[in-house]
Amino acid sequence: MSSPPTGRVLVVDDEVDLAQLVAGYLSKAGLEVAVRHDGAEAVAVVRDFAPDVLVLDLGLPGIDGIEVCRQVRTFSDCHVLMLTARDDEVDKIVGLSVGADDYVTKPFSPRELVARVQAMLRRARTQPGSAPPAGHRLVIGDLVVDEDSRQVHLAGEPVVLTRIEFDLLAALAARPQLVLSRRQLVEMVWDTAWTGDAHLVDVHIGRIRKKLGDEAASPRFIHTIRGIGYRMGTGR
Repeated sequence: MSSPPTGRVLVVDDEVDLAQLVAGYLSKAGLEVAVRHDGAEAVAVVRDFAPDVLVLDLGLPGIDGIEVCRQVRTFSDCHVLMLTARDDEVDKIVGLSVGADDYVTKPFSPRELVARVQAMLRRARTQPGSAPPAGHRLVIGDLVVDEDSRQVHLAGEPVVLTRIEFDLLAALAARPQLVLSRRQLVEMVWDTAWTGDAHLVDVHIGRIRKKLGDEAASPRFIHTIRGIGYRMGTGR
């Protein structure tokens, strides 16, 4: 049995008792944890603490979780797990659109949250060991996905993607013309034991399309297969 993943986690929530409870569970799981209760301070701590995972409350006073995530994404590629007290799909989509990787709706089980964080850390830790042979590039028309360097170029210009976005695009590009369901993509990109909403794949796909200038109505790269999932196009 593999040992639990290790790493740094920053918990940001203005509910002091909840933040400490979550931090306690994460610490018991062998993770290095810092806690903050203010959005502005959280951005500064991300710079200094360099967490692998940021557990971020959406409803922070002052600078809310959306703005914190937006600012953090300008200099950090850490995983972001958003906490929301509102079971509102709009809030979740907005949070994901600024670079969050996943969300948990309050009230939640601290053990579930720890499992989500550990799944994120396993992805970050296993990527180097699972790299393909040197020079392995996926080419779709004028789109190049380099799995070694984890870089994407479109018509020779770099396309900046988050880790989740890159892994989704690579999963599709590596299997051209094969339709992958949302659940299959979740298992490939997140974790086989992940139990969240598979439709968050749609949000990340939307972000990838926007960065590639790919119109959903007439796509060159990512095609929606209604009721099933997605497949990679030819780039034409």
